[in-house]
Amino acid sequence: MQPRRNSRLNIHVQGWLLALPAIVLLASFTHIPAVVTVIDSFYSTPRGRVPSSFIGLDQYHAMLADPIFWKAFNNNLLYALITVPVAIALALGMALLVNGHIKGRTALRLAFFTPTILPMVAAANIWLFFYTSDYGLLNQIIRGMGFANVNWLGSTSTALWSLMAVTIWKEAGFFMIFFLAALQQVPPDLYEAARMENVGRWTVFRRITWPLVMPTTLFVAINALINAFRIVDQVIAMTGGGPNNASTLLLFYIYQVAFSFWDSSYAAALSTVLLLLLGGVALAQFYLLDRKIHYR
Repeated sequence: MQPRRNSRLNIHVQGWLLALPAIVLLASFTHIPAVVTVIDSFYSTPRGRVPSSFIGLDQYHAMLADPIFWKAFNNNLLYALITVPVAIALALGMALLVNGHIKGRTALRLAFFTPTILPMVAAANIWLFFYTSDYGLLNQIIRGMGFANVNWLGSTSTALWSLMAVTIWKEAGFFMIFFLAALQQVPPDLYEAARMENVGRWTVFRRITWPLVMPTTLFVAINALINAFRIVDQVIAMTGGGPNNASTLLLFYIYQVAFSFWDSSYAAALSTVLLLLLGGVALAQFYLLDRKIHYR
């Protein structure tokens, strides 16, 4: 009896030892910094010889009165509400297209996936050429149609939408891979039975395809939501948050506060709010969509 108990204990010890490197890395670069960030948000920023001191919720009170924070929050909320569903819909549409038996299917898959492998800064610079007011590709097209030039990145009405287009273009191909894998796991017998019953394409999609790819949709939606709130590099490369904070997003504002204004405690408070916001929205999204998911 004792040797069997010792063997079970050894198995558990071996399992924890195998997981230990991943646990250490995850704790060192994720959980511990998150806890330290929350703690720092309750202290003032040290200035020269003046050490930090406990100030309680003062940083959060200042945040509530900060108009730039609310501007960045509203921008990010709109950013997520537009980019997440559009990227998911486009990714699913592309996956349905390249999953069919069409000529050049491999080349089309490669074309859809190519934006994903580009670094965000490189993609931003490509789109800077598209958006340039004088000789940009978009303005050359609309001038050929008889319209006036549009200052895509220099106007408060178009700057944020221009960033959204870059995000959708870059992420849709990545999410397409997940949907394509999910579509290839759908049993072909279901489609064959639907064909024998002369069921229309829309009904097949609504009754067969869509329910069976819902687990993938949940995964993609949560990742797309997290990505929408951690966009910073393309904002730096394309607009710098301007004009007049029209394209300032939460993570970019945190970057500005921490590394331009050197207010690390206020940046910690902003990061804590962003962390809580992402966690709350992801949990709500998970539980709402989980009821409509058909697991196999």
